Amino acid sequence: MGLHAHPTLPTPGPSRQREGRTQHMPKPTPPTNTDKSSGKSTGNPGRPIRLQRIGEQVRHALAEIIARGDLRDEVITRTIISVSEARVTPDLRHAIIFVKASNGDDEAVVKALGQHRGWLRGEVAKRLATKYTPDLSFRRDESFDAGARIDAVLKRPDIARDLPPVVTSPARPWKSLADSVGDDED
Repeated sequence: MGLHAHPTLPTPGPSRQREGRTQHMPKPTPPTNTDKSSGKSTGNPGRPIRLQRIGEQVRHALAEIIARGDLRDEVITRTIISVSEARVTPDLRHAIIFVKASNGDDEAVVKALGQHRGWLRGEVAKRLATKYTPDLSFRRDESFDAGARIDAVLKRPDIARDLPPVVTSPARPWKSLADSVGDDED
């Protein structure tokens, strides 16, 4: 029968007829993690948007719970805690929460949050509209340390000489609204 499609048998996949030959159309590419309106990336390109969205919901819920001060733990109440990321597994059963303490005592904060993870999971469950609430495990966020190391490298004299000079903003030749407050002349 050759390259011609049989008139009564369906051809596998999408195809089109051209000059008596069946040409198979390319498979569609998988969706990317980009915002349709702006075309910009919406986050980690390797993770599905659904997992990123649920991770953000978990992160927001935990940040709110911790900031509200409902936990009765001295380590947590005397420290300002930043919840920087929540990574949820594809089955939504587990989440790794990355935290940073303002006083630098990250390990004590991670341990204290780990002791209250059951209660925290229940509070997160009240705020999520998912079938499962992930088990929470807390880790120290090392991205701040990595940023500080990069900043230190960029400030080294042998590196700084190769960077463009930092341009400072010139003095403003105009008055802003804040400058004119209290200058009313009647």
